[in-house]
This record gives sequence, structure tokens and C-alpha cells, in this order.
Amino acid sequence: MTSKIPVSAPASAESAPTSIFDPQLMWTTIGAFALIFLGAFETLAVTTIMPTISRDLNGQSLYSVAFSSTLAASVIGMVLAGRWSDRTGPARPLIAAVGVFTVGLLFAGAAVSMEMFIVGRFLQGLGSGALIVALYVVVARLYPSVLHPKIFGLFASAWVLPSLIGPPLAGVIAEQVSWHWVFFGVVFLVAAAAGAILPAVRVLLRQPVLVAERVSGRGAVVWSLVAALAVVGISLGGEREGVFAWPLALGAFVIAIIALRPLLPAGTLTFRRGLPATIVLRGMIAAAFFSTEVYLPYLLNERYGLPPWLAGLILTVGAVSWAAGSALQGRLDVRIPHEKVMVAGALMLSLGIATQFFTAYFSLSVWIAAAGWLVAGAGMGISFPRISTLVLAHSSARDQGFNSAALSISDAAGGGIAIAFGGLVFAAVGGLENGAGFVAALAFASVLAVAAVPIATRVRVKAL
Repeated sequence: MTSKIPVSAPASAESAPTSIFDPQLMWTTIGAFALIFLGAFETLAVTTIMPTISRDLNGQSLYSVAFSSTLAASVIGMVLAGRWSDRTGPARPLIAAVGVFTVGLLFAGAAVSMEMFIVGRFLQGLGSGALIVALYVVVARLYPSVLHPKIFGLFASAWVLPSLIGPPLAGVIAEQVSWHWVFFGVVFLVAAAAGAILPAVRVLLRQPVLVAERVSGRGAVVWSLVAALAVVGISLGGEREGVFAWPLALGAFVIAIIALRPLLPAGTLTFRRGLPATIVLRGMIAAAFFSTEVYLPYLLNERYGLPPWLAGLILTVGAVSWAAGSALQGRLDVRIPHEKVMVAGALMLSLGIATQFFTAYFSLSVWIAAAGWLVAGAGMGISFPRISTLVLAHSSARDQGFNSAALSISDAAGGGIAIAFGGLVFAAVGGLENGAGFVAALAFASVLAVAAVPIATRVRVKAL
């Protein structure tokens, strides 16, 4: 929609930095890297220790809700941050996002019931969703377009260090101290990261303003809330026993799709070539990858008897190869069509996830699962940063917030819906009783990964 709302003007070409570590960008780069680093740590840590938390809080029946509620809440945060950023610039939504994320950490750390823990996870999702959109707009406003592939590559590499230490460290803390400190300890680090990015906030607040061409209306916030509730509804439907489980989940899914339509560019849900296909591809590969990642440590812990810290190491494997794939895509010749890069990433993801399905079905070696996850992570690394770069290339200063929010919404909604249906499938075939739950959930993720391949062929963008 058109609205005469001010947004920040981009920096002039004469003063444009030539490196993401130039003096005028150094602390912004460090602060943004640190915030994404901590978000990655929490994601990997919670995935690793979630079996322990669910047993301690007697919340096994809400296992998938603890994940899907976080992703669903992030949709609301993304819409709010996108609208707010297009109105006033990204500085204020960035500050608010850090505050809400911190409150969520405190709530989750203090949880004495699964319901309270889910509230904390919901607030974390709300804050992290707003945070990623605000940071995307910070990149668009402060970094020249030639530096976008490098800064997004750095964002991807922010997953490397937490992936190396996060899962095993979280497992050790949960076993030797308490899982509560996995959340409490991060609070202090978030405060330090926020301090590093404060100089960028001051710069953004001083920037001149333009007239925004497209700002999401208040109705978008309502639709985001409906979409979030629908995603959680899918999970809750899956937790119900009896003949009504699937109808409830499918009904919630239809509502989610209806609510998402106005939050995404026209043509996204019909896979229109160009920007719409690029955004929906992000959602599909996120759906396949994250719905697999949720059950891998669970599988290794329950079926193979590995302790949480050791089961979490498989997430490290995927995150390291993700970072390697991100570095590789940044060095690929620009003459290689984007469609080929995206198809290659989708094919690698399909192969890696299919390996997890076969591991669960045939009780294959843990080493085979690790090798497959290495391939899946590389596929994500090739795809994710390139998609982020392409979406900003399609955007002007007048719609950076909307398009960045749409990209992140597709990512979060795709993952949240897939995790919710994965939980439904897991429970439908018996869950942990006969081990078939893991096979079914991973088969579902494999289908999603394969479905992303033809969508990848529809990505067509302007030259960068």
C-alpha cells in the first residue's frame, strides 16, 4: 500500500565504505554478527537439550509446540519490524527486538512448567523475528550493495562457532549444572552485543528521511497474529488423539495460508517467477531442513542412546558445512545462472535429508547420518545467503522492510508449519513406542526437500 511515511535515506556513494570492516561499519558488523551468533547458539542449544527439558517439565506432549510456537511468534515480530522499519528506519525496532528477546530468555530460564517455557520461547521468537528483519534493513541502509554478499556470508558464518561449541556445551551445562543456565547465561552476552551495535543505532537515528512507497497496514499485524495462531494450532491439533487431530490441523493450515497471503509479494503462493519464487523457495528449504533438524538429536538420543551433548554434535556438522557452502556461493562466478545455484543447493539438501530417512528406516550407522547432514548443510549454505542477497537486489529503500519481512516470514512460517506437521505425523504412527515416528517425520521432511527442487528452477532475478 502507498503511504507518506518517512524512511531513512541510503548513504551517499562518495562516502560508501569498501569493506564490511571499514571504520564506519566495523562496530555495526561486530554487533550484528554477535546478535546472530547468539540467536544461532540458542537455536542449536535448545534443539540439543529439548529432550531433557521436556522430560524435566513433563512436557513430552508439547515437544513440537515448543519449536513451532517460536517460529510462529517470529512471524508477528517480522511483520511488526518490517512495518516499523519502513516507517521510521530500523533503529527503534532493533532496540525493541533485543529487549523482547532478552525477556524471552529470562522467562524460559525461569520456567517451572512446559507452558511457562513455551511462553518464553514465544517471546524469543517474537524478538528474534523482529531482530533479523531490522538487521536486514540496517544492511540495506548502511552497507553498499556490493558488500551485501559479504555481510550475508558473514551472517552465515556466525553459525560456525556456536555450532562447534553450542550443542556440546548446552548438553554439558544441562547435565552438570542445569538447563536453566543455557538461557540465563546468554542474557549477559546479548547485552554486550547490543552495546556493540549502539553506534549504528545513533547513525540511523540521525539519517535524513525519504517518503516510503510501501508500508504494511495495520491489517498486516492482524494477519500475522492469525498466521501465528494457526501455526500453533497445527501443533496442538497434532497433540490431540482421535479422529479430530488431522481435521483440526488441516483447518489451521488453511487459515495459515489465507493469513500469509497479504504478508507476501503478489504471486508468492502461486510460485510466480522472480521475487515471489525466490521467497517461497526460502520457505520450502527452511521447512525441509528445520523439520529434520528437530528430530535428529531426538533420534540419536532415543534410538542410539547417545547423551545430549554427543547427539548435538550432528548439528555442528550441518552448521559447519552450511558456513562452508555460504563461503563457496560467495565465490561462484556471477555468470553462473542463479537458477543453477539454487537447484544445486536444493538437490544437495534433498540428498542429505533422504539420508536421514534411510538411517532411521534401516537403523544405519550414525556416521552415515553425519555424512548426510554434512551434505544437507552445504546445500543450505549455498542457497540461503544467495536468496537474501537477491531479495535486497529486488528492493528499493521504499520497500526494504516489507520484502525483508516477507523473506523472513516465508522462512519462519515454512519451518513452523513443517515442524508442526512433522509432530503430527510423528504422533500419528506411534511416536516413541515403536520408533516409526522418526521414520515418518523424516519421510515427510524428505518430500518437502524434493518439492523444493522444481521451485528452484523458477528463480529468475536481475543481475547483481
